Amino acid sequence: MQYDKTQIPTADDALPGRPEAMPISGKHFVSGESMLPPFPAGMEQAVFGMGCFWGAEQLFWEIEGVYVTAVGYAGGHTPNPNYREVCSGGTGHAEVVLVVFDPAIVSYEELLRRFWEEHDPTQGMRQGNDLGTQYRSCIYTFGDDQLSQAQASEQRFQQALAEKGFGSITTEIEPAPTFFYAEEDHQQYLAKNPGGYCGLAGTGACLLR
Repeated sequence: MQYDKTQIPTADDALPGRPEAMPISGKHFVSGESMLPPFPAGMEQAVFGMGCFWGAEQLFWEIEGVYVTAVGYAGGHTPNPNYREVCSGGTGHAEVVLVVFDPAIVSYEELLRRFWEEHDPTQGMRQGNDLGTQYRSCIYTFGDDQLSQAQASEQRFQQALAEKGFGSITTEIEPAPTFFYAEEDHQQYLAKNPGGYCGLAGTGACLLR
């Protein structure tokens, strides 16, 4: 079946996937910490989609207070998809980054600021030259507090974007669906491939306080 890469398929049309989770080492290539739950007590989780997940993951693992990161797929219909399936447009998933962080060191608000300022959230099913549903902007939240903070920050950033002549934000903000880990070679890709592709680019707008 040929999929329209700019449209999320229905559950009936999506690829079937598989019951088995993607086999990964579970060890973060940079920090050495475990990317798999359970995480240490006191840690919180966040999930962001900003286009290609390689550069987005590096953005977050470099932030002080982030315990560990992992790349994966979320927001679609296909269980345990692989990269080829996601890129086909047949799963409905976005490329996302799981961020496990210590709120005593870095706030969710700061993670949101980095999210908004480091990509263009107005492009719909694309990010720069990367076209497809997997490159859409999204925030998947854990709990009512994260949801309300994300929605409030969207309103503030929309104002900042409008002042610079940008259009409406297309970011998907929803309670976190199932996160499916991506293949091992995609985890911490830019640390393993220092000259690798990174299309991450902001708009120049700053999140209003």
